Amino acid sequence: MLDLLFVYGTLRSGFENPYARLLHSEAELIGPATVGGSIYRVRHYPAYRNHPDGEVRGEVWRLKNPEMTLRVLDDYEGEDFERVVVNGHWLYRYLPVPPAGSRILSGDFLSR
Repeated sequence: MLDLLFVYGTLRSGFENPYARLLHSEAELIGPATVGGSIYRVRHYPAYRNHPDGEVRGEVWRLKNPEMTLRVLDDYEGEDFERVVVNGHWLYRYLPVPPAGSRILSGDFLSR
């Protein structure tokens, strides 16, 4: 099973929610990375979409136990997100249409 996960929001380094702590304890940080696409602010979290073209900044983590960790993170992300492979790693893509005017133009949730 693929063991790399790209995170761009509340699972990144510096976040202290229970799911970020789980990821950080069950994975090794590979480092900063980017993917093509765009992110949007939906309430208090970001949401990735393939289009429009842009650059999304985040981190890549190598999962020690991909099946267990991804199962827990799938529940955390919920039904509005699907896990897809982008650039050779897992990433959570937002399914609904994001709110109008909510695109994070910098592509970096931390710079908001």
